[in-house]
Amino acid sequence: MAQSDFFEQVYQVVRLVPKGRVTSYGAIAAYLGAKSSSRLVGYAMNGSHQQQPPVPAHRVVNRKGLLTGKVHFAHPHHMQELLEAEHIQVINDQVVDFEKLFWDPAIELAL
Repeated sequence: MAQSDFFEQVYQVVRLVPKGRVTSYGAIAAYLGAKSSSRLVGYAMNGSHQQQPPVPAHRVVNRKGLLTGKVHFAHPHHMQELLEAEHIQVINDQVVDFEKLFWDPAIELAL
């Protein structure tokens, strides 16, 4: 599979993450059958900001709920601001109640 095809699949999954929920790079990679490609999902997120329809990249965090992708947003606090606008609390770059808010595409999209 070409990288651009993989990126488009990542964008399609991320567009399905509901407002007020978050997922992880690894969960997306596993759902797409590329479990060891979480870093590639991160690269896709880095380039997602100009995609149409828009990709809510702010809803993708690392496996511990950390905002590791925040450096790729307009300013250092933009990712947190977008999450907080969806009523997701963030303290010290960490999603509060991460386990409760976690959206796993392997489970949610299998329904």
